[in-house]
Amino acid sequence: MKRITGLSLAAVAFVTSTSFKPNAHFPDEYVIVIDKSDHEMNIFEGQKIVATFDVVFGNDNLGDKMVQGDRKTPEGTFHISYMRKHEKWDRFMLLDYPTKEDIAKFNERKAKGLIPANAKIGGDIGIHGTWPKEDYAIDRKYNWTLGCVSMKNDDVEDLYNNVVVGTKVIIRR
Repeated sequence: MKRITGLSLAAVAFVTSTSFKPNAHFPDEYVIVIDKSDHEMNIFEGQKIVATFDVVFGNDNLGDKMVQGDRKTPEGTFHISYMRKHEKWDRFMLLDYPTKEDIAKFNERKAKGLIPANAKIGGDIGIHGTWPKEDYAIDRKYNWTLGCVSMKNDDVEDLYNNVVVGTKVIIRR
């Protein structure tokens, strides 16, 4: 991860930093864009990247989530719906998965026979830290979650302290 301290958010150039400021009154100020193929999370303020973090996912198959239990991370546009400190993974930011679009995609896949008729869509997808003292999983790009996005504990604390419920999260391949 690249860090630049003393970042001026008025700068025009694209830069990366973890020095972004929270604004509880404007959840649309930042957009989180997660690229599964790059194992990277970028925080945008408008068109400018203000922070970049390394992340990992559910499993090495970086395809879209199909069913509950497949350990895949869903793709699409979500919002942070709930935030809390977490006893295992430091911080947890729940995403509003499944959305109406996810349910429609799921039902279409069922109708086409791509997934079993008795399959469930799953839920409880979020952004969180690692087990204590296991940040190395992020450095090694070890995909270990059940479908969530995981980041180093210092990074998840930084993110947690700078975003609010309602912040948009885009997950793509």
